[in-house]
Amino acid sequence: MDRFVYQGLPSRVVFGWGNLARLPEEIDRLGARRALILSTPEQRALAEEVARLLGERAAGIHAEAVMHVPVEVARAAREKAAALDARCCVAVGGGSTIGLGKAIALESALPIVAVPTTYAGSEMTPIYGLTEGRLKKTGRDLRVLPRTVIYDPALTVSLPAGISAASGVNAMAHAVEALYAEDANPVISLMAEESIRAMGEALPGVVRHPDDAAMRSRALYGAWLAGSCLGAVGMALHHKLCHTLGGTFNLPHAQTHAVMLPHTAHYNHWAAPQALERVARALGGAHADEAGPRLYALNQSLGIALSLKEIGMPEAGLDEAADLACTNAYPNPRPLEREAIRALLQRAWEGAAPR
Repeated sequence: MDRFVYQGLPSRVVFGWGNLARLPEEIDRLGARRALILSTPEQRALAEEVARLLGERAAGIHAEAVMHVPVEVARAAREKAAALDARCCVAVGGGSTIGLGKAIALESALPIVAVPTTYAGSEMTPIYGLTEGRLKKTGRDLRVLPRTVIYDPALTVSLPAGISAASGVNAMAHAVEALYAEDANPVISLMAEESIRAMGEALPGVVRHPDDAAMRSRALYGAWLAGSCLGAVGMALHHKLCHTLGGTFNLPHAQTHAVMLPHTAHYNHWAAPQALERVARALGGAHADEAGPRLYALNQSLGIALSLKEIGMPEAGLDEAADLACTNAYPNPRPLEREAIRALLQRAWEGAAPR
């Protein structure tokens, strides 16, 4: 067996249907009495429900989270936390809200309690991202890793089927790249394959029957595993492309990951055959070159966008995206070939199958 290094991350996970009710005791467990509750404007009602649940532990609500965490939004949230003398943040929502909590923690070191309502996976990582001047910059810092994550599948039932599907494939992208990451290891590879298998089984059921408790629980289980993978090992071409497309062209986060994943997986299939064979196997296949097509077929079956064009990417921006993807590149099994990446982006823009 090859040499490897595995570093576990110090976070507490509380998983189970109805677990939102355990939030007050988890706040008490941290010894943090004044919680700033974060959400998007669309999820303010849920933030207010959390505030009622916390009672005197709630310092206030800041329902201003948006995609890609613009620096000015992060600055306003930090000021709000300081003005309210918050001692922790409760981030209720998806990647945008948890990302805002991380932006606060990055400078203040306030502990975060994350309550995910999507399958984004950000809650299990020490990775943060901030967008300034059309460029999204990411980094790793243990200060932004949520101390406690409360997974309550009941909170995902109201997530529309289409958004659930895209969010779930976004989570799968974390697991796929973990299998061929520069610092991959056997523990994370086991978790990654199990995550892809769980998501591949659960997401069709979630789309057909959004209120299916068993499928919602299995999908959230897969998302937890995927987030754990992303938090433990590095990223490669897929995440570099998606950060570029999201930060520079303001494309929707989950949908961008879903569109790109079949193409980025296929780009690497001959350079990382064992990793992509595991992806294919988790989705019912057997060979590395099946991974991209099976991911594409899954997207088709889920009824989510297949093309960058559908989610707002201008064709005129593809050259810029290819250039940016090759700048400050993340480690990747296959060398980053500018013309091959440009062709990959063209197929993704058109919605064609990976080739």
